[in-house]
Amino acid sequence: MKQKSVTLVQVAAKAGVSVMTASRAISGEGYVSDDTRAKVQAAVAELGYATNTLARMMKGGRTNVIGVVVNDLASVVVNAFVSALTEEVRKYQMDMFIYNSIDDLDQQAGRRHRDLLHGLWDGLIYVLPRMSDDYLATLEASPSPIVLVNFCRRETSLPVVLGDNYNGARDAVASLVGLGHQRIAFIRGTHFSGQSAERERGYRQAMHDAGLAIDERWVMKGTFSELSGLEAGRALLALDQRPTAIFAANDEMAIGCMNALRAADVAVPGEISLVGFDDVQAASLVQPRLTTLRHPIAQMAQAAVQELMRRIQQQPGLRQRIEFPSELVIRESAGAAPQVAAARVSRSRKTAGS
Repeated sequence: MKQKSVTLVQVAAKAGVSVMTASRAISGEGYVSDDTRAKVQAAVAELGYATNTLARMMKGGRTNVIGVVVNDLASVVVNAFVSALTEEVRKYQMDMFIYNSIDDLDQQAGRRHRDLLHGLWDGLIYVLPRMSDDYLATLEASPSPIVLVNFCRRETSLPVVLGDNYNGARDAVASLVGLGHQRIAFIRGTHFSGQSAERERGYRQAMHDAGLAIDERWVMKGTFSELSGLEAGRALLALDQRPTAIFAANDEMAIGCMNALRAADVAVPGEISLVGFDDVQAASLVQPRLTTLRHPIAQMAQAAVQELMRRIQQQPGLRQRIEFPSELVIRESAGAAPQVAAARVSRSRKTAGS
């Protein structure tokens, strides 16, 4: 005999509460005491009750689920965004579905994602997406509400929430120039989301503004990983004319580079200064602590969810591009250029001897 589905009425009766109270306890909407919620949860577990998200999906109704697509959950920055998005989605009493795509978002991946996720969400947020132009075009043609986070590789009709990479990088390099550095290297990241290109553009503009030539041997390839930063650091140390400062497109590469300098007994910042980007937790824990740039991740996550909810609810006031400024966080890894520091010491000695 086919077993009948457990109803909300049965759950409420088992827990000794009203149907309305049982519904609030399960959905999280409205106030329910901890004791009552525990009773309802116990009844749900004992009776095997499941909320009817699948039925709503098949009817074309709201599922109260936000989908978040990422390429690399191992990324410190992606994890920070996922945590911030989780907190924001909860404010709307909705659930969040995370899909980790380990490959680039190309046309084939797009078909797989559609087959896997179709109808499970009310809207989608893509965090630091690695997507081909074909995949992006598919998203642009989709009727589903979609928001991209930190995508600036090319113009798109989709709404984008991002941090200011160009001006942040320009400020970072200008700060190094202000410390007397003239030979400033740059470690690139991957090209996928466009952030590395914008940070490199800011680096080059700041060098141009200062009237400083760039030796292209100072511009190193990286993959946003600590290992690539280590390898770039070793390569820069092998040059006949080393840079006196290195700006890495993210903190993980900067920390990898710092390890290369430490292994070679190169003092940071005494001989070479270091600046990163993102202000991940490790940036304030390494020694010396890393000077870096910070994006307001919590505010960006809030903006991304709010913009997605406006589109889900078809509200007015939609925005296509929401950009947040970068903040330069000054710590100990960046200091005066060696020649400037030496001149200061010499002046100090002369003053002491007079």
